[in-house]
Amino acid sequence: MVVAALALWLPIVLSAVFVFVVSSIIHMVFQWWHRDDFRAVPDEDAVMDALRPFNIPRGDYIIPYACSSKEMREPAYKSKRAQGPVAILTVCSTDYAMGKSLLLWFGYCLLVSLFAAYLAGRALGPGAHYLEVFRFAGAAAFCGYALALLQNSIWYQRKWSATLKSMLDGFLYALVTAGTFGWLWPSA
Repeated sequence: MVVAALALWLPIVLSAVFVFVVSSIIHMVFQWWHRDDFRAVPDEDAVMDALRPFNIPRGDYIIPYACSSKEMREPAYKSKRAQGPVAILTVCSTDYAMGKSLLLWFGYCLLVSLFAAYLAGRALGPGAHYLEVFRFAGAAAFCGYALALLQNSIWYQRKWSATLKSMLDGFLYALVTAGTFGWLWPSA
């Protein structure tokens, strides 16, 4: 017998709330934890002044850019890359709204919890032991919160320390999710 994800609405919502609170504590109380994930560019004002006239639209960019693997083999591209700088750039809107990002983050927490509920509910029936629920929900949540972060260091050369710290955050979020599901799992 399986447990339907809708029957797990309470642990889905509560685990998302708990993860949201834990992530807020990590980023507001323990600010030092992620402080060195990014650095300022040398002479930041001059770099910003130099880029401003281009009015670069919001989005993701790579410098130098090649539109094909064939172009990447051409001498002109190789020369640009050798001269540098080589950069991956995300341009954000100037009217950044923290509220919108927090709402999207909470929606993401709900989504991870929903998938944890689905996987644990398909694998375990009502009355499953706390540790079984903890393992299934926790593994699913860890996949959702942490594993995809590795791509940032593999492909985009993000500092491994930043990626690993974010993965540790994801591990904590997975533990919170697992504990909530184990606690609120339906009895037989």
